[in-house]
Amino acid sequence: MTALIHLTGVQKYYGDYHALRGIDLEIRKGEFFSLLGPSGCGKTTLLRTIAGFETVSSGTLMIDGKDMKGVPANLRPTNMVFQSYAIFPHLSVGENVGFGLRKYPMTKDEKARAVGEALEMVGLGGYGARAAHALSGGQRQRVALARALILKPKVLLLDEPLSALDKKMREQMQVELIKLQRQVGITFILVTHDQEEALVMSDRIAVMFEGEIGQLADPETLYRRPNSRRVAEFIGKMNFLPGEVTKLGERITVEVPGLGTSEIGKEQAPGGAKLGRSLIGVRPETLAIQFEGEATDRRVADATVDEVVYYGDMTYYDVRIAGIEKPLTISMKNLIGRPVLDVGTRTRVIWDERSLVVLAR
Repeated sequence: MTALIHLTGVQKYYGDYHALRGIDLEIRKGEFFSLLGPSGCGKTTLLRTIAGFETVSSGTLMIDGKDMKGVPANLRPTNMVFQSYAIFPHLSVGENVGFGLRKYPMTKDEKARAVGEALEMVGLGGYGARAAHALSGGQRQRVALARALILKPKVLLLDEPLSALDKKMREQMQVELIKLQRQVGITFILVTHDQEEALVMSDRIAVMFEGEIGQLADPETLYRRPNSRRVAEFIGKMNFLPGEVTKLGERITVEVPGLGTSEIGKEQAPGGAKLGRSLIGVRPETLAIQFEGEATDRRVADATVDEVVYYGDMTYYDVRIAGIEKPLTISMKNLIGRPVLDVGTRTRVIWDERSLVVLAR
């Protein structure tokens, strides 16, 4: 994909507060890109900087090959959907959607046609005459999308647009947004603090902490190969184990108390590996309980069930393994015929060297 947005050394200060710390980033044409991180990490500031609502203290921001220095928000090829949707309750749905067309020399019929096409695009065909205040949360979100898309921007900026929806509606709108982005083919940039939302919707994700990008990757790489503890903690669940790197080369040798010696590939140390004490990460779903009668050719460790949390489709076990100070968390699918173990049960844990990740502290 061709890069549409370039940020080079972008800094943003609010007085003495350093909100963005030298952001270097390329966002590709036609991709669904997410800025993910905890509150106060700078993700919304970065989005507003791209939109033109905030000025860059230093550095360069280019959109479609043009420097955006001094270009106001209304002249940029971007449009934003705000967290609050900013729907005008005294206007109809059609009037809300067509609000941005006022400055364009269009006939009444042309505007009506454009509004109708935008509403069809978001699944609200025929809603034009309806009162905006009578809409549900999901419908208001779609109206906000239609209002932004009717202007045909090159970049659609989404500032936590699903945060006000309940869980079921949120999950439904995630899928609808993915389909919509593919349909219109323009670049979407989403700001969210919800790691599951980012993993589901994005082509690539930039995880931000304290005004900096901690890691930038596609969802699978980000989840399977986080480069640091703080990225691993923010993206899903992770077991952290003390270990030691004893050999570097084409293969990396690591010693992990309770699990023994393993040889892993370089890709399992995305943040780099150094000889000596290291932090090792293992995702709960890459470990497994060996139930009675199940055979395996993977490595096995004796364990005792310390805690059980049942979720219906999944059960999470905390298990103790000799040599490991803290219990390890394991997630297991509740398949037919597979029992849920009780606390205190003696069992065995199956694991694989490919599950290990060496993390930068």
